[in-house]
Amino acid sequence: MDMNRAFFLRKEDQKPHWRLIDATGQTMGRLATQIAEILRGKDSELFTPHADAGDYVVVINADKVVLTGNKLEDKQYIRMTGYIGNRKEITAKQMFEKHPTEPLKLAVKRMLPRNKLSRQLIRKLKLYVGSEHPHQAQLNQK
Repeated sequence: MDMNRAFFLRKEDQKPHWRLIDATGQTMGRLATQIAEILRGKDSELFTPHADAGDYVVVINADKVVLTGNKLEDKQYIRMTGYIGNRKEITAKQMFEKHPTEPLKLAVKRMLPRNKLSRQLIRKLKLYVGSEHPHQAQLNQK
């Protein structure tokens, strides 16, 4: 590569791979950081900040991710409905019971930059509760 020329990744040059991650026993924040880096493509030599250079990520056993300390009871997920006084709060434990993959998805989403590219990147994240997933054919390709 010529060091006197700038490199910009084009869509034709992009060749995303599929990666499988088992979330069993891993800390949620550390795992979300790794996933966000893979989705953005920061671990590849073709990284360009304004282009999608990342890979697809399939996470199995997303419900078995670990929260350290008292975060299971203390962590609050807050959303606003848009009406006056309708602030909804739910703890991490309630979120895991209702939607087991949602806490990890929110952690990854909040680690991505807040722009149009992040909406494109979060679609490349596939989360599954058990060890079964429908992406075995993509993972077997080289």
